[in-house]
Amino acid sequence: MYAIVEISGKQYKAEAGKKIYVDLIQAESGQKMSFDRVLLVDNNGSVQVGAPTTGNTVNATVVKHVRADKVIVFKKKRRKGYKVKNGHRQPYTQISVDSIS
Repeated sequence: MYAIVEISGKQYKAEAGKKIYVDLIQAESGQKMSFDRVLLVDNNGSVQVGAPTTGNTVNATVVKHVRADKVIVFKKKRRKGYKVKNGHRQPYTQISVDSIS
């Protein structure tokens, strides 16, 4: 059984017992959360689709806050003496999906 759930404007595939990385959510580690913007539920071949579906929720627990690997942004204009080097690390929240109901 899995569900497609919308969290912070992005869609994620959630399965019970799995951990997923979502955009940063302002919540403490160990906090229980419930997401009701469920777009699709597949229960062993029985598919329920909606925008969002009614009566379905995804219950999850915040595991920890992490940051992705560094991405180097390098800009250069040749023969002009212009070089800029920046790095970026995107923050994520790791959540553990407890149940889909």
